[in-house]
Amino acid sequence: MIDISLGGLIGATLGIVVAALIFVPLVEAAERIFRRGPEPGEEAEAGAPEQDLALLRRSVLVTDMLVCAGIGYWIGHMLFGG
Repeated sequence: MIDISLGGLIGATLGIVVAALIFVPLVEAAERIFRRGPEPGEEAEAGAPEQDLALLRRSVLVTDMLVCAGIGYWIGHMLFGG
């Protein structure tokens, strides 16, 4: 049987809230890196296609939510026990 603590669930919920708050700055930073021009000596490519940017945004969202929820669960479980 899976043992999920209440403290861990509260921490995971707070982690999701934190993930929502830091999502926009993370996406803006990732897009800035993605759209940055080529380094000297590299070929110049066409602009970043919108489909690639959409995939980048989704990847950042999923990673952000999983990491923040996991850390929140761990902290909540450690602080409030279970």
